[in-house]
Amino acid sequence: MRHAHTVETVRAAERALMARLPEGALMQRAAAGLAAACAGLLGRVYGARVVLLVGSGDNGGDALYAGARLARRGAAVTAVLLAPDRTHGGGLADLKAAGGRTVTADDAAALPLIGRADLVLDGIVGIGGKGGLRPAAVPLARAARDSRATVVAVDLPSGVDADTGEVTGPVVHADVTVTFGTYKPGLLIDPAAVHAGAPRLIDIGLGPDLPAPALEALQFAEVAALLPVPATESDKYRRGVVGVVAGSDRYPGAAVLAVAGALRGGAGAVRYAGHGAEAVLARFPETLVTTGPPSEAGRVQAWVVGPGLGDGTEARRSVDDVLASGVPVLVDADGLRLITREQVRARTAATVLTPHAGEAAALLGRSREEVEAARLASVRELAEQYGATALLKGSTTLVADPDRAVPVRVNPTGTSWLATAGSGDVLSGLTGSLLAAGLAPRDAASVGAHLHGLAARLASGSAAGVGAPVSAQDIAATLPAAWRQVAGG
Repeated sequence: MRHAHTVETVRAAERALMARLPEGALMQRAAAGLAAACAGLLGRVYGARVVLLVGSGDNGGDALYAGARLARRGAAVTAVLLAPDRTHGGGLADLKAAGGRTVTADDAAALPLIGRADLVLDGIVGIGGKGGLRPAAVPLARAARDSRATVVAVDLPSGVDADTGEVTGPVVHADVTVTFGTYKPGLLIDPAAVHAGAPRLIDIGLGPDLPAPALEALQFAEVAALLPVPATESDKYRRGVVGVVAGSDRYPGAAVLAVAGALRGGAGAVRYAGHGAEAVLARFPETLVTTGPPSEAGRVQAWVVGPGLGDGTEARRSVDDVLASGVPVLVDADGLRLITREQVRARTAATVLTPHAGEAAALLGRSREEVEAARLASVRELAEQYGATALLKGSTTLVADPDRAVPVRVNPTGTSWLATAGSGDVLSGLTGSLLAAGLAPRDAASVGAHLHGLAARLASGSAAGVGAPVSAQDIAATLPAAWRQVAGG
């Protein structure tokens, strides 16, 4: 599992570790790991052209010490200093002793050097930085982005917020981010994550001094351990029954897609209640269908309500009926417009809300842009306000528990090809089925998002390359392959 910690906890862990180490040892550990990562990216270090973008903090010191190690292996290393009077003294001396050169950021040679580089190391601002890049650094970041060089960020791309993943101004766009001790939330959450490239973690010994993480990302092993597997004596009812209230005369396809996800989510049976019954039975004759209200459909272990439901009187009655049940309920799409905060908080059973950014904005009473700019804060607030597990869909899907002490989970398997009509309906059915199969709400949401994203990758081919367009039906059909891949490790 990947863990991410806030700046405050990282700083505290660093202080505790430095108290047990010789002076400067921790920075040397970081620099050694950083230099090794850069050498691996270069392939051939001797003769390579390396440019360091160096700010005034310890982040710049890491870059300088790493640059010195590369210079001793024959690389031509030049440091571009943004604050010559406040550059890390030990790192600067080490670079010069190794044969490295320096220029200032306002030197006419700085931008051409970046343009000719094989590798650019971003050490402008560390994890404590707030706001976008300062004006003097912006031309350097743009030159790095436009060059043919591999851009490597030290700990975090300069200009992004380490704790929240927010981006409020110009930033460095890295191909790789080498981070120390633990991941930072901004490396895993958009919009910052898109600027981080591929994150690489260097172990510098912080582990024993780190508390519980603020953020975590399940990997295959953790997801595999959560997958519901039927016992030898299981029957369809013991495996769980999920109820689906979705679709309408206008949107029968939403019912079909939600049921498609539900049938592939681990529950033993799917009950459907709604106006899409004919379309559902035509596609999935194994579905148990009723034309009456949800409460008369028969026993279920969890409900999914909302996709394609509309917002009329009957839709509202169906949502109220489901929320009055004593089993876990997942609310999505149209259903999110028909709930109240008080109604959800009053439930004794678990509730899972699965909005995209626009729906989350409506639930929180703010703009979509505000939610997208502060995804971590938004999903936490949504879970706390509604007393529910919140799954915020998007480029990085986040899952939050109403208890702020519980780490938020970020899903690592998404792909941009998921941005297609109906894919959210499949996710709702899948996650609801996992709820009915016995998973806790946070686990069901996390596993559902993981399998859903992986299925989209497999269906589109983006797991092996750029990929191609897929439909929601393609994603649903590929869920068994995703399940097998995770279960197989």
